[in-house]
Amino acid sequence: MNAPHRRGTCPGLSAPMPTGDGLLVRFSPLESMSLAAFAGLCAAARKHGNGTMEISARGNLQVRGLTPRSAPLFAHAVNTFEIAAAQGVSITVDPLADDAERVIDASQLGVDLRTAIAQAGRALAPKISVVLDGGSHLHLDALSADVRLRAAAMPQGPRLHASIAGDAASATPLGFLATDAAVEIVLRLLGVIASQGREARAADVLRKHGIAPFRCVVEGLVEPAPALPARAPADVIGRHPLRDGSIALGVTLAFGHTHADELIALAGVAAEHGARALRLAPGRGLLLLGVPRAKAAALADAAERRGLITRPDDPRRRIVACPGKPACASGLIGARALAHQLTRHLTPSHDLVHISGCGKGCAHPGTAALTVIGTENGCGIVRHGSARATPEFYVDPGRLVAEVMRFGTPGDEAVHA
Repeated sequence: MNAPHRRGTCPGLSAPMPTGDGLLVRFSPLESMSLAAFAGLCAAARKHGNGTMEISARGNLQVRGLTPRSAPLFAHAVNTFEIAAAQGVSITVDPLADDAERVIDASQLGVDLRTAIAQAGRALAPKISVVLDGGSHLHLDALSADVRLRAAAMPQGPRLHASIAGDAASATPLGFLATDAAVEIVLRLLGVIASQGREARAADVLRKHGIAPFRCVVEGLVEPAPALPARAPADVIGRHPLRDGSIALGVTLAFGHTHADELIALAGVAAEHGARALRLAPGRGLLLLGVPRAKAAALADAAERRGLITRPDDPRRRIVACPGKPACASGLIGARALAHQLTRHLTPSHDLVHISGCGKGCAHPGTAALTVIGTENGCGIVRHGSARATPEFYVDPGRLVAEVMRFGTPGDEAVHA
């Protein structure tokens, strides 16, 4: 085991992070998993941890409740099931390589880039991230990253559009590059960030020096171009056609977590309905791959009975909640317990509610129509703001639902009982 986890770093398999309910590990499987391997992974999480499993907004898997003794055993189990886990810089690749609409398969590009970054040995900030978007309809526009590449179909063949620091809407565009130059160009862009110090991010470079340092290192390799047109929001939930005529059925975890037993059961049900594999996806999602079209509806019904979210209009999607107390050592309120209480009072069209166990806002760094913050004074209430804002007033956790119903949310859209 490595030294104790340092705040600001990422809790990988070999460097778990202490939390309120033990050690936590986070890792990203590089490929799809067989249903048997996934079930084995979940059984290992139950055996070596407390059984709580989470999928992050970026599609990473988190396992909670490990101990200094059991964490290495869990890491060994991951290797036993031949689940390749990403190490180092966070590189997110669109999860549907077999999507009938994708422009390129970015999976191999992700492998090559990880290898090149490891070989370069640059000291980068722990939270540095790269997005590789192959151009499928299940795109990655909503994810923020230091460096973004998005595939685009061009008359001369597929090209990649590069941008810096942000999601698809906010990132600063660089322009188009050839696919075979992608690894070299990303390395150069990351080098610019690394030159500003071990904690630097792309946004820091833009703020201090503008886009010029990035343009300088890719001159002659990138053709300047504006941002690409916006796309309709992507939603992992639903049926996604694959090239072989089968379906990838997308589901998500309520509030991003569940127990290992429920996921083991889901793997069994998916196998009974003809699914051949499973892959994690951004948006706290799971993609059940290779489902025969005729069985997709029945599998969705079975997954819903297991507590998974299978409909885009599920009101649980209107709440973002971190674990909170007692799972998180920083949590001052039971965020997910409160989220479950509040769900039945929300409509599918309700404005977003963020319940944060403390003022860090890990689950949703951005703003929400209504943000509930755990404080020493109870639940702090913020309207049209983030968890880092100063609460307007405070309520007792036992009165939260009544207060939310009484005050409604910004925009005069009330919560309906």
